[in-house]
Amino acid sequence: MATAIDHLDWDDLKLFLIVVRCKSVTGAARELKVSHSTVSRRLARLEYTVGSALVERTKDGLLLTPAGLVTMRRAEEIENGVNALRSDVSNRDEIRGTVRLATMEGIATLYLSERLVELSSRYPDLDLELVTSPQSVRVARREADLFLSFFKPHGTALDSQLIGRFKTGMFASQAYLERNGVPSQAADLSEHRFVGYIEELVQLESVLWLEELVPAPKIAFSSNSMMSQMFAASAGAGIVALPEFARSLDIGLVPVLEELSGEREIWMSAHQDLAYLPRVRAVKQFLKELFRRDQQRLLRNAPWSS
Repeated sequence: MATAIDHLDWDDLKLFLIVVRCKSVTGAARELKVSHSTVSRRLARLEYTVGSALVERTKDGLLLTPAGLVTMRRAEEIENGVNALRSDVSNRDEIRGTVRLATMEGIATLYLSERLVELSSRYPDLDLELVTSPQSVRVARREADLFLSFFKPHGTALDSQLIGRFKTGMFASQAYLERNGVPSQAADLSEHRFVGYIEELVQLESVLWLEELVPAPKIAFSSNSMMSQMFAASAGAGIVALPEFARSLDIGLVPVLEELSGEREIWMSAHQDLAYLPRVRAVKQFLKELFRRDQQRLLRNAPWSS
């Protein structure tokens, strides 16, 4: 006996995925270039077919219901199967399309941006989107294809790999050190001012590298932006804790108490269903090669040569 689910329309599932990724009916309508009512009607038709509400409308946008989450996962499985078939019947060695890579502001701006030019030269038909985020990116929800983080993300269906490490240390401007003295031991730091993050705005504890090195630092300037902290310290606001890769930008900062350092891991995560896609594989391989090649520079307390 036929049921409503037997008449499921793949086009409605594709529309549902776009609604989920846009987080609104209006955004989906704009992307699909159709009317708001068309999207609403087809979404309602899918909910009738499935036999349950798929989304809840809140002031912050659409939220998936339990049935919506299950439907999204199944729809993504179908989508990935279609993409796999398309890849199988075409040239599998052809690297083209868009890959969205998400990571934190600092490593994106100070390390990855200039190095990703090499990736573009290697694969001219590959479009890479580099997204910076101060919080964890939900790869499982397709907010990005790849996520570089300073921790191993939690979640189902994630393919996470440890691909590198980097050191953290303290830096200050020459002008600040001339005014306030150069600390020769950790005890001297109690007399100094520091630049750091705004505590209540920190969403990832892995960026609290200053608090790891200095208990209860006297904060003179704080920002939720690592770049702002760097330039404030360069202007003499105080001592700042930074990742080693930040030294690739020469803005007059010098090391302070180099024996005091921390270390972070770099994890690369992707949804398991995307692992086979040639364009995602190409970016993953490039990033692994990049961090392997630069590992010694990331872990040593010496100025970068480039």
